[in-house]
Amino acid sequence: MTESARPFDLITMGRIGVDLYPLQSGVPLAQVETFGKFLGGSAANVAVAAARLGRSTAVITRTGDDPFGTYLHQALKEFGVDDRWVAPVAARPTPVTFCEIFPPDDFPLYFYRQPKAPDLEIHTEELDFFAIRATRVLWITGTGLSEEPSRSATLAALKARDKAGTTVFDLDWRPELWSDSAWKDPDQARPYYEEALRHSTVAVGNLDECEVATGFREPQACAEALLAAGVELAVVKQGPKGVLAMHRDGTTAEAPPMPVEVANGLGAGDAFGGSLVHGLLSGRELADTVRHANAAGALVASRLACSSAMPTEAEVEDLLARTAA
Repeated sequence: MTESARPFDLITMGRIGVDLYPLQSGVPLAQVETFGKFLGGSAANVAVAAARLGRSTAVITRTGDDPFGTYLHQALKEFGVDDRWVAPVAARPTPVTFCEIFPPDDFPLYFYRQPKAPDLEIHTEELDFFAIRATRVLWITGTGLSEEPSRSATLAALKARDKAGTTVFDLDWRPELWSDSAWKDPDQARPYYEEALRHSTVAVGNLDECEVATGFREPQACAEALLAAGVELAVVKQGPKGVLAMHRDGTTAEAPPMPVEVANGLGAGDAFGGSLVHGLLSGRELADTVRHANAAGALVASRLACSSAMPTEAEVEDLLARTAA
């Protein structure tokens, strides 16, 4: 546990991998002939998204000790994300994820993370608790709770953080990534979500994810249940119905989705997350923060890739100006 020289604006903890996206839209995966290679994984993408908006970011994760792992280190550095806590795991190959692209709303994912992804091999004793306590925002994910030792490390980071600054729990429910089929039952996974919520200040998720965390699916009920579980700000993403954000102080904000031509919806949520962090750090009003995050997500949805599609501040402001005109 070495003390870092300076606090980061954001440290994320969790999933990383290589995304392979078809370069042919509307074609079944079996018929796709060419692919683009991109950095992927929700925790890595959120760090990239915030870095694109001018924030100092780092990610705590693990890769395989292989060429794809080398590529991910290179990509993180190119995006301006600090990779000091990205270590190789010799026995685990770097995960690869394929997708199919059927705009506007069908983007199946195929995860190659078995028998176990290296980003689930984060151990508590390896964590830099000085940096975790010092960072202005810590971002953790539901996937990080799916298996040991990542589960214990994630909860240890939250407890060490002790709600200092802003601690965001991305509910990130992907049952196919939970190794034991018994834990794919939300009722079995919920206690881990409840424990993480007790140590977080912000919760972000779509309706499926909120239902796993709280047992509720109606947006208002989801937000109220997340606040009751311990967070100060609940952000409920409702797809085509937009976003509902509710703060413990009674402030509520709703924002409709941005009208764009969807090319690939994957990664839009990560762009939303990076922009949400940026807005919270900037001290923006909640309504402005949500609008900005919606615009960032819309821009990524209008582009093929995830990480390399993350927008700059100028691009987000331009979209907001055009949609307001």
